[in-house]
Amino acid sequence: MKALVVVCDGLADRPLKEWGLTPLEKAETPNMDELAAEGICGMMDPIAPGIAPGSDTAHLSLLGYDPFEVYSGRGPFEAAGAGLPLRKGDVAFRVNFATVDENLFLRDRRAGRLRDGGELEKLLRGIKVKGAEILFRSTSSHRAVLVLRGEGLSYEVSSNDPHRTGVKVEGIRPLGAGGGKTARVLNEFIERAHEVLERAPFNLRRKRQGLPPANYLLVRGGGTVPSLEPLEKKFSLRGACVAAAALVRGVCRLAGMRVGEVPTSTTGVDTDLRAEGEEVRKMLEESDLVLYSLKGFDEVSHDGQAARKVEFIERFDEHLPLLRGLADFLVLTADHTTPVEVREHTADPVPVVVVGPGVRRDEVKSFGERSCAKGGLGRIRGRELLPILADLMGKSRKFGA
Repeated sequence: MKALVVVCDGLADRPLKEWGLTPLEKAETPNMDELAAEGICGMMDPIAPGIAPGSDTAHLSLLGYDPFEVYSGRGPFEAAGAGLPLRKGDVAFRVNFATVDENLFLRDRRAGRLRDGGELEKLLRGIKVKGAEILFRSTSSHRAVLVLRGEGLSYEVSSNDPHRTGVKVEGIRPLGAGGGKTARVLNEFIERAHEVLERAPFNLRRKRQGLPPANYLLVRGGGTVPSLEPLEKKFSLRGACVAAAALVRGVCRLAGMRVGEVPTSTTGVDTDLRAEGEEVRKMLEESDLVLYSLKGFDEVSHDGQAARKVEFIERFDEHLPLLRGLADFLVLTADHTTPVEVREHTADPVPVVVVGPGVRRDEVKSFGERSCAKGGLGRIRGRELLPILADLMGKSRKFGA
């Protein structure tokens, strides 16, 4: 038997004041509703009640790992997802291309939602800093990853991202006994990168076009490479993933899963759903389980765009029938709640439905945050999803005599 787990990044929401409904409840979703009617529904705390998950910790949990045991920071997962070769002892960080003014006041944390930083990556790869080997790679849109390799490095340093505009970007500080060298290397790299980016032809063109230049690097999410028990060993399932987000690809790659190829030229609400669906089909041919992660819901939620979230939900719903017949089991859920009125991840549980042979159908007829709360699964945690699915697939082992 085969299973497809569809994770809609940031799909879940809270009721909007103007509608009294969440975007998922507002949207016309006949195909999601059909799934709800055919399967068993419930609510899921991606990590635990009251814990607002990141996409990395949420996906770790959804794959059956305890984030509190294996997680030190987001950087290693981003780096692994970008295909950078990681070694034990490497320290990795996630990076945003951002926009600052001449006084280093932050104007845009995402450089106008930069779509491709590949041209800038080539310029930054040439920067050398004494004390560490530096690996830098642009991933998708405004995102990039940075890996430091060498002796005496630590992830225990502060971020230079103030998480709000209109304030001056400060330098990185050591937070632990081993963070002094790392902070020095990072600050020197960021300063030299700023000089290079200011002169980059790419940014000069953006300025002429009235667009925010990608002239600064915001560094955060440092961590070391975790040791994860391979998914196949945990659940006797050959796993694969299809995801445009480097972060999710990295989580899956470090879990020993195969990683599919998807177009990165179209991401977020511009995602090529048909191309991704075809990659899901290919990956299922040689896998027992495929995790398919979609990013568009989260992007518009962070931007506070309720109407666009509804539009993308409806667009995905139209695409859903193409996924229905690909596997024996289909799971539809989200990795976290991102309310458009909050514009950030919250700890609210997310809806989940499992469809397939042997599933005990419940009375739920629509897929939504409040309707699924009435389902037969009840309220589960993210780490419990794969054990439930593995048991339905006949892969579980009896506990006891």
